[in-house]
Amino acid sequence: MQEKGTISIHTENIFPIIKKFLYSDNEIFLRELVSNAVDASQKIKRLASLGEYKGELGDVRVEVSFDEKKKTIKISDRGIGMTAEEIKKYINQIAFSGATEFVEKFKDAKDANEIIGKFGLGFYSAFMVADLVEIDTLSYQEGAEPAKWTCDGSTSFEISKGKRKERGTDIILHINKESEEFLERFKLQQILDKYAKFLPIPIVFGTKTRQVEDGEDKDGKKKYKSVEEDNIINTTAPIWTKSPSDLTDEDYLNFYKELYPMSEDPLFWIHLNVDYPFNLTGVLYFPKVKNDFDFQRNKIKLFSRQVFITDEVKDIVPEFLMLLHGVIDSPDIPLNVSRSFLQADGNVKKINSYITKKVADKLGELYKKDRKAYEEKWNDIGLFVKYGMISEEKFYEKGKDFALFKNTKDEYATIEEYKEKIKDMQTDKDGNLVILYASDVSKQDAFITSANKRNYDVVVLDSPIDSHFVNQLEQKLDKVTMKRVDADVADKLINKEESIANVLTEEQTKQVKEIFDKAINNANMQVEVTSLNPEELPVTITMDEFMRRFKDMAQTGGGPNFYGAMPDSYKVAINANHKVIDKILKASGEEQSRLAKQSFDLAMLAQGMLTGKELTAFVQRSVEMI
Repeated sequence: MQEKGTISIHTENIFPIIKKFLYSDNEIFLRELVSNAVDASQKIKRLASLGEYKGELGDVRVEVSFDEKKKTIKISDRGIGMTAEEIKKYINQIAFSGATEFVEKFKDAKDANEIIGKFGLGFYSAFMVADLVEIDTLSYQEGAEPAKWTCDGSTSFEISKGKRKERGTDIILHINKESEEFLERFKLQQILDKYAKFLPIPIVFGTKTRQVEDGEDKDGKKKYKSVEEDNIINTTAPIWTKSPSDLTDEDYLNFYKELYPMSEDPLFWIHLNVDYPFNLTGVLYFPKVKNDFDFQRNKIKLFSRQVFITDEVKDIVPEFLMLLHGVIDSPDIPLNVSRSFLQADGNVKKINSYITKKVADKLGELYKKDRKAYEEKWNDIGLFVKYGMISEEKFYEKGKDFALFKNTKDEYATIEEYKEKIKDMQTDKDGNLVILYASDVSKQDAFITSANKRNYDVVVLDSPIDSHFVNQLEQKLDKVTMKRVDADVADKLINKEESIANVLTEEQTKQVKEIFDKAINNANMQVEVTSLNPEELPVTITMDEFMRRFKDMAQTGGGPNFYGAMPDSYKVAINANHKVIDKILKASGEEQSRLAKQSFDLAMLAQGMLTGKELTAFVQRSVEMI
């Protein structure tokens, strides 16, 4: 039996395109061929379970081997195999109409996944790395003859009698000169670890040595000998394929360590399992979050039927949950997935919504079940919750019930509880509730202390996204204003009817302003003489809430860019009722200016703004004054 022919693709150009244009993604050839072998293996097991295959099933596995001298890689399975007719049907016909359409569509493709996915070229990815490909196969069907298919990367092929004695298929790749890196054990192991680690059929790659007991020596001590055994590189039933009721906490933690060996234990996890209106399984873990967003991302692995696809899951997982770790597996997402597919697919959008709901339900359940334990985790999960509330309207609706404020005394309250707590002391003359917050407790300590003296409460909002969260709360909550505790002097943070009398005359007020303007000599420092409690500092430096908030947002990618580019502008509040101001007025000439500058520098120091030459001059001046 021998037959020659040409592959019906109507073009001589397809193989050069596969070999050269897709070279950067060439490692996926192994994923494709091993996946095909696994599919064939699962089909024979299915036929046997249905009673449609009555032969001996035997050890159903896939073996990957290589021969450095012969420059070959072989993928062998004991699956359903193929007849010569099936080779012609499945291998020799490619599902597209012609070269013109292929080349046109290829122009816009971003990667090899997209090409292979669109044009049914999974098997043909072998020609990315091989000059010659052989298929040696024997169908499971009774009386079937073994068949061999050979192709040298042109559109010509040859079918002859095969050598296989057992059911299944061998794919033999004769590796081309440019791809000899794939003839290294380490390289192949690396690719198999990446794509085949959780495939449902055992994948064997070479052998490994194990020590086993071998009786005792003359002194009664145990003897051991080395035994070679098959090196099975995958776990065929990872935890996401099992029922949560069959798993322990230890199982989940061990799997997490397998995925992320160097990471701390996660806080908790969610087991996903849905079969309608789409099929999805997986486990998502909540890690202990660091404030470095980029470091945390791309830790969720996407699988399709246990074949690894990608860890770029932006369109499947909501943006705010990109900080989670774990695995998602869905057969409704094809193996050869592309960015354009993800963005357009209806199932992907449903999966996105489902994951959002599942996470919100889990957080709500944890909050209700054990509030104390939830509060203890808040420093780690608060970022997820706030990020979700900012970016997903549906999540906001659920999240507002379990989002917490933590104040500077480490007390926790939900948004509604907190509003009730502060309403008597922190409502302004217009009936607005003013929530005061600190973004850096140690740096803003003086302002927090002043606020606490007035029985004002201060919440801590110090994560990278809190400038956005503050804005959202103002938009969502009726008659609520958010102010950072250093946005103004304490007496003016909450605008009430009360006012403090000014001990200075109008002429003295004008004189104080002139003294400080001259001593500071900075156009970005706007001096304002105001009547405050005599116990407040003589000079306080603040930045307007609106201006500072937009500058913060511009830095984290949220506000208009021109805010980020604008120079910092500050308000310098001079406390007209402080004894130091009286002393400055009574001083003369140079001493007046020196005292004013010293008072201003103290305010700068309190804000952590005094550096370089200004700090050196302040220290020298302080020594002289002592």
